[in-house]
Formats: sequence, structure tokens, C-alpha cells
Amino acid sequence: MTVQEIVGRYAILGNNQDAQGTEYTGILTLTLDAHQKIIAEWTIYEDQQQFGTGFFKDNLLVINFRYTGEDAKIYKGTVIYKFFDKETFEGFWSEKHANQQFLGLERGTKIEKKLLQN
Repeated sequence: MTVQEIVGRYAILGNNQDAQGTEYTGILTLTLDAHQKIIAEWTIYEDQQQFGTGFFKDNLLVINFRYTGEDAKIYKGTVIYKFFDKETFEGFWSEKHANQQFLGLERGTKIEKKLLQN
């Protein structure tokens, strides 16, 4: 699988890095920069924006991400996704200031291109 094949939009379902594993949903958009590195943008619950950059090798995507919390502080973390094919992935993530006893989890499925045109 190539990095070009994973570019697109994904519906995501995740669990937060907490004891309850609180669920969330959103959209992840993957694009490429001029050097074929991944540019990632998450929209969680339609209003929280997160951004990151990363690289893809051996069906693994590693992204360092950041976002501004409701308290106006910048939060940072790392996510690792394993792609099973060019349309589905599963992974885990961690933020520096979250509960370090747990990992966040995330699964994604590519949104069909025909749906994007509507």
C-alpha cells in the first residue's frame, strides 16, 4: 500500500484516554504535502479541530497532533494507525497531559468519494 492510496476522508469512532473510555465520533481528512508527508485534520463532534503531520511506512501511519482545548491551552499527542487496507484502520493515541494509565483508541473507515460529491 502506498501513502497516496490512504489519502481521503474517514469516518472515525474512538475512545478517549480515560478510565471510562468515553466514545467520540468525527471525521479525519488525510492529505499530502509537497514532500509526500501526511497532513491530518480531525473534526471531532463537528466542532473540535485537531491538526497533525506524520509519515506512512509498512502500513503504519504515525502522526504528531495538536489542538486548542476549551481552556485555551494547546494539547499535543501522538497517534499510530495500522491500515488493514486502503480503506480501514485501527490505532491508538496518547496525549502528554492525559491519564497515562490508558491509551485512546480509534477506528476509521474511508468515506466513499460519491458521498463527498453530494
